[in-house]
Amino acid sequence: MLPQISSFSEYQDAYLRSISQPEMFWEEIAQAFEWRKPWEQTLNWNFTEPKIEWFAGGKLNITENCIDRHLANRGNQTAIIWEPNNPNDEVRKITYSQLSEQVNKFSNVLQAKGVAKGDRVCIYMPMVPEAAIAMLACARIGAIHSVVFAGFSSTSLSDRINDAACKVLITADGMLRGEKKIDLKQIADDAIKISPSIETCIVFDHKNFPIQMQNGRDFDWKELMSTSSAIHEATEMDSEDPLFILYTSGSTGKPKGVLHTTAGYMIYTAYTFKNVFQYQEQEVFCCTADIGWVTGHSYIVYGPLLNGATTLMFEGIPSYPDPGRFWSLIEKHRINIFYTAPTAIRALEVFGTEPFEGKDLSSLRVLGSVGEPINEEAWHWYHENVGKGNCPIVDTWWQTETGGILISPLANITPLKPAFATLPLPGVQLAILDEKGNELHGNSIEGNLCIKFPWPGMARSLYNDHERFKSAYFSTYANYYFTGDGCKKDEDGYIRITGRVDDVINVSGHRIGTGEVEDAINEHGYIIESAVVGFPHDIKGQGIWAFVICDREHHSYEELCNEAKAHVGKVIGAFARPDRIQVVKALPKTRSGKIMRRILRKIAEGDTSNLGDTSTLIDPSVVDLIKIGAEEIR
Repeated sequence: MLPQISSFSEYQDAYLRSISQPEMFWEEIAQAFEWRKPWEQTLNWNFTEPKIEWFAGGKLNITENCIDRHLANRGNQTAIIWEPNNPNDEVRKITYSQLSEQVNKFSNVLQAKGVAKGDRVCIYMPMVPEAAIAMLACARIGAIHSVVFAGFSSTSLSDRINDAACKVLITADGMLRGEKKIDLKQIADDAIKISPSIETCIVFDHKNFPIQMQNGRDFDWKELMSTSSAIHEATEMDSEDPLFILYTSGSTGKPKGVLHTTAGYMIYTAYTFKNVFQYQEQEVFCCTADIGWVTGHSYIVYGPLLNGATTLMFEGIPSYPDPGRFWSLIEKHRINIFYTAPTAIRALEVFGTEPFEGKDLSSLRVLGSVGEPINEEAWHWYHENVGKGNCPIVDTWWQTETGGILISPLANITPLKPAFATLPLPGVQLAILDEKGNELHGNSIEGNLCIKFPWPGMARSLYNDHERFKSAYFSTYANYYFTGDGCKKDEDGYIRITGRVDDVINVSGHRIGTGEVEDAINEHGYIIESAVVGFPHDIKGQGIWAFVICDREHHSYEELCNEAKAHVGKVIGAFARPDRIQVVKALPKTRSGKIMRRILRKIAEGDTSNLGDTSTLIDPSVVDLIKIGAEEIR
């Protein structure tokens, strides 16, 4: 069994052991899993190349640990509960035995379509159990899954398909999010037109929307499954064989294909799930993230299933059909652990306490927060109204690149402090560096958050672009992984994340590169150049503010804004649309042509009292004009 920390002193002991003897620490945890062949070397690493290998030479299959090993004792236990978008539709419950059968069948389907170990498979699906089944089937046959969030446009989808040269696309006819209809198959068809690597498209009939099926390329999920065998022998994988690619935004326009491998990711997600949430047998765990993000990978699918847990997948949104949907969900399924985003909490906070009336939330034992730092007001509202003052909030900090949670309280173990992620998990060696790269020691310090030693769940590379992996994460500070986040450590040694220090904006938990948005805006016929920054947003955490230069007088500012927003929605997805667009005569540029986004960020934040040295700008007077324009549209 996986070890579970049971007291704060035990956490302290485990942490010290994980720092002083990291290999021995993770070896003991790894022994809780089923291996076809033991590993030969626990850790081989350097942060110069960079090269990270955990449990090298070990042979296993992650799905045998997620599913097969549970069948003898948990075959009839519910593995996945599916709650539909419409609360009046039928709930689905899938046992471990049924999940095994479905994964085996779809594994055979994929192999029959020519998918082999190492091939890439793109999954563009609604929040339905079939999305998890597709992921697990890929892992079972050794294919590398690349899940793309079903809010992305056809252009964004094709970018991700083409970067990984995916062979198969798995999608659905469509879905409803609240009352909004999304025609996934049509988006997929548009993407395939510019994605030459796709040979096969498998379509799950979810809503019975009318769709076009292309002979020889498109196949119906249910038809393929009806004739597929439920017996399948999992493919043997090496510890360091790729498990999945997940695209995340960088500060430049092109998304980064973060690559995770098999054994280290498995061990780390399983360990963090059990210890952060202090999961107990038979509990119902609910994470409201989408499966298209790393939170869905690690804490809807892999982490819970590796622990033999019951995981709930929610298709809908928190405000549909009313703002009490989350609370109805908790009551209906007797949820014990509820993990959601600060954006959702702030959005529901505006409705007050009325949506809680008549709702029984007594099953809750642990609350969680993920996606962005939670502000104190939202923390208290969540704690008092949802947890009734009795449930600890695990305010988790981590990234797509980290694979699992790195900094968090352990539920009912770590003393809490609102809006603080608190302390690193065992195995996580943090370092706080100043701008010159000097490591700061002691408490009451502030700087850039780095990590100086590998943990098993960390990404190994960017798909087909190791040089970019090196430059993005290991070149800022030699021999450190740079997270891109700033932080403060208080007098008690607790960590508070202060946000991104690079050109990435966190909008409702979605990481969006400023370069991506700028590239999309600049495609508008009237816009010559743009600069995008984040600004504080009451609900989203951060909003997107675009400063744009037009090449002629546009006949309508409102029309320009609508067109630019619509185009960004089309190219990237609706979640990336700018909240504010400001037309400017010029952008603040240095003599070398670099846009001073620091100045624009302060203007967007309304903090113009100290904009720093502007003497290096080609024309410092543009700053005053931008300030005036910002006040007019604020």
